[in-house]
Amino acid sequence: MRRWQINGYSIPKATLGRLPQYLEYLRSLPEIRRTISATAIAKALSLGDVQVRKDLAAVSGAGKPKIGYETDKLITDIETHLGYERLTNAVLVGAGKLGRALLDYDGFEDFGVKIVAGFDCNETALKNGAKDILPIRDIGAYCREHDVKLGIITVGGGSAQDVCDKLVESGIKAIWSFDPVTLKVPNGVLLKQEHLALSLEYLNNQISE
Repeated sequence: MRRWQINGYSIPKATLGRLPQYLEYLRSLPEIRRTISATAIAKALSLGDVQVRKDLAAVSGAGKPKIGYETDKLITDIETHLGYERLTNAVLVGAGKLGRALLDYDGFEDFGVKIVAGFDCNETALKNGAKDILPIRDIGAYCREHDVKLGIITVGGGSAQDVCDKLVESGIKAIWSFDPVTLKVPNGVLLKQEHLALSLEYLNNQISE
């Protein structure tokens, strides 16, 4: 089982991928819901009961028999393991329509990530609201100066791998890409790829049956 060191904690990669989903659900519960069981979470999220129990045990220990977990404490434990007490700086590369929309979105900070700047092949620095859009040539120095650990790729035209390589050279430890090309990253770098067209095709096929 592949494990990742996150803020000093050793967490299975698959568990790490599900923690934000648990956190979002727990945050949506009314304040009156002071305890919750792994079974209830599994049912709400359509996940396996055993898997949820293992995931929660990895970050918060075992729940109490017939009671489960204290909701507030479970939220805090998940936030701690994800490092939400300290925002992770991120940069975005590709200031087209999708890139600018992501730069404008403030909700990422609720999940521990702050996009501090955007980068583009345009040689002139621009502004997108309160965020700077800087020339791509400056990305390495910027990432090192601002301790950036996460990169977001929203470029097109077959340049995603080149951008990915630049991010890795800049010390980036995790990459979120919206380009359909399958990227290659070295060991120790997390990669999450969003294939928007495939997701849309799946939905279209489902409603066409």
